[in-house]
Amino acid sequence: LAQAQGKMSSKEHLELTQAPLQKIWVPQTSTLLQRRRGSSVPQFTNSPSIIVMVGLPARGKTYISKKLTRYLNWIGIPTKVFNIGQYRREAMKTYQSFEFFRPDNQEALKIRRQFALTALNDVKTYLSQEFGQVAVFDGTNTTRERRSVILHFAKENGYKVFFIESICEDPEVIETNIMQVKLTSPDYKDCNKEEAVEDFLKRIECYKINYEPLDNELDSNLSYIKIFNVDSRYLANQIQDHIQSRIVYYLMNIHITPRSIYLCRHGESELNLQGRIGGDLGLSPRGKMFASQLENYIKEQDIKDLKVWTSHKKRTIQTAERLGVPYEQWKALNEIDAGVCEEMTYEEIQKCYPREFALRDQDKYRYRYPKGESYEDLVQRLEPVIMELERQENVLVICHQAVMRCLMAYFLDESSDELPYLKCPLHIIFKLTPLAYGCKVESIYLNIEAVDTHREMSSNTDIPRELEETLDQVLVFS
Repeated sequence: LAQAQGKMSSKEHLELTQAPLQKIWVPQTSTLLQRRRGSSVPQFTNSPSIIVMVGLPARGKTYISKKLTRYLNWIGIPTKVFNIGQYRREAMKTYQSFEFFRPDNQEALKIRRQFALTALNDVKTYLSQEFGQVAVFDGTNTTRERRSVILHFAKENGYKVFFIESICEDPEVIETNIMQVKLTSPDYKDCNKEEAVEDFLKRIECYKINYEPLDNELDSNLSYIKIFNVDSRYLANQIQDHIQSRIVYYLMNIHITPRSIYLCRHGESELNLQGRIGGDLGLSPRGKMFASQLENYIKEQDIKDLKVWTSHKKRTIQTAERLGVPYEQWKALNEIDAGVCEEMTYEEIQKCYPREFALRDQDKYRYRYPKGESYEDLVQRLEPVIMELERQENVLVICHQAVMRCLMAYFLDESSDELPYLKCPLHIIFKLTPLAYGCKVESIYLNIEAVDTHREMSSNTDIPRELEETLDQVLVFS
């Protein structure tokens, strides 16, 4: 082009085109692979954030902290909870009584202040040295003085601060929280029920004396969300970035109504019998038998207002149709897109695409099939499904292996390294019952055999010799 435009002579053009190829330095293979398939070390341009919980005891702050942390980690934002009560329990070993929380107990105030400073120091280590992006500072933080210390600390270190205040005056909710969570705390392991309740109620009264809620006028420059009576009303102020926006949206969708979520894969398909991935064939004879047994199970359970969701694939739709109830199709629930490897067996992939096969074994979560998806992509696709699951009560999700792994990882708080290897067999129903700080899991086998589609983590994640040579030698014109 330069020659045609008169910017390069024929002699210069000839010298360039006939110049010998030369090697140039490139990063080591592992670094280059990470750039091709997604870095294993998160890269962020935003400042790290501290999420500061605010509120009286038994207002669900730790519940929110743990649930929010699980969600942020699941979508790829490294997050960790720093619970001040845990610092106290580890340092003091034994708990005496509510007297420790009296506002006129000066010695205890100094000790509690030191616990907070120790926690903030650990927050700094996590955000500055351990690639953390969000730290959840879980405590009462009921005074302006305490919140000022946190704000000053954040300003010194260049962190953003977002407050979450839980305000609840519903006696039933408070009583339920005390009975289900607080009485099982290590603080009361040697107390009878009545003594523990009495002591904890007195502890709440100690905090009420100096409680200074976030003020709409005095704190108008701060970023925060107020949650009233668990999920009845919300007030958001000065939302700064996409992380805070996602936090607000998530908090406005969660609820504490008792419910169960049923997850299962479709019945065994014809492609499952052939050992092929993806595709869109229907059920095998045993798959149809599973669908019939699933219908019987659901009828026996007599689940109130059960909603049924499927993907757009034939095998999930055929499974749901046997139930004889309305169902909703979600394109987001479609199986992971294997791109050029669709409808191939793993043996065929290894033979036809040995490099791709090796790359996937090296980092299964971030590996993206050519013209297809990765598990990381799938998590992002499934985020709206998770939001809707949080909004709903009883739901049966009939989906696929990779999709089910992603959903299970969210509810069970599994890491991205563990997610692609979770065992989700055909013809097994998983009943998930959310609890205060976790999720109860029950597996129900309907006694219909099926092929095993689980593939264990490869013990050999080395890159083939020819692939290493290709990646280590990038040739360019001199």
